[in-house]
Parts: sequence; structure tokens; C-alpha cells
Amino acid sequence: MLLRRVARSLFASWFISEGLGVVRHPAPHAADASAALTAWRARLPEAAIDVVPGGVLRRELTDRQLTTAVQLHGAALAGAGVLLALGKAPRTAALALAALTAPLVVVNLPDKRADAGDRVLRRQRRDRLVRALAFAAGAVLVAADREGRPGIGWRVQHALEERAATSTD
Repeated sequence: MLLRRVARSLFASWFISEGLGVVRHPAPHAADASAALTAWRARLPEAAIDVVPGGVLRRELTDRQLTTAVQLHGAALAGAGVLLALGKAPRTAALALAALTAPLVVVNLPDKRADAGDRVLRRQRRDRLVRALAFAAGAVLVAADREGRPGIGWRVQHALEERAATSTD
């Protein structure tokens, strides 16, 4: 349907724009990610830090490693956005976008220590958090859209019922 294609393309434009912006200008995003990692390390108990595989929370990442990780995340965000905009595997692309938006939510969680006394910074962080949550929720809705077709579960159940009905006749 034309409405779905246009709406998905418009929805995907934010993800594409954000992803390309991160790839082209990763420094501020890497700084935000570094601050978020530091804040999470301070908040989590020692036992929780050791649970994360690979010791990611224990070791310090170099600036280059963090910048590369941020750029890869941006490229994945833009790539999934392009797939959604083109209508190629839209449900899978939307699910990937929802998963890729989760780190944006974590980075933008309120941090009273970092934002203490700076109302503008606190408001910007809250606005980015709300935007990330809204787009993650929208991506989940797009992923759940079956375009009016029945899901696999219904198809399997329906086939089993038809088979049972024909075998008793």
C-alpha cells in the first residue's frame, strides 16, 4: 500500500540522518558514549561489571576504539534505515532499528552528577531521551506490522486445523 511505503520512508529518514551524522562527525557521540560508560561503571556493583562478557565494562577503551564503535553503530543505523525506506525486509529492518536505538536510550539517561546545575544540558539530554524512546517505540510498531497478512503462527495453526479436518473425512 502506498501509505505504508511513504510512512516508512519518512520514518526511516530520521534513522538515516542520525546514522550518517554519526559516521561523518563521530567525536561528540564518542564523548557521550564515553561519559555514559563511565557513569555506568560508577553505578553498577562489581559483581554486575564482571557478568558482562569480554570484560567490556572493566577495561578502558581507547578513543579510536570508541570512535570506531560509534561510527559502526551509526553505519548500522543508516543501513537499517535505508532498508526500511526501500521496503527491503521492512519488519527485520525495523526490529534492527529498535535494537540499535537502545544504546541511544542508555546514553541519554538522566545523570544528576553530570548535569548538576546545568539546566540546558539536562533539558537537551531529556529531549534526546524522549526522542530515542519515541523512535524505538515506532520501530517496534513497524516491526509488528504484518501489512494485513496473517502471521506465521496463524498460518501453521490454520494448516494443522485443515489437515486435521481433511484426515477425519
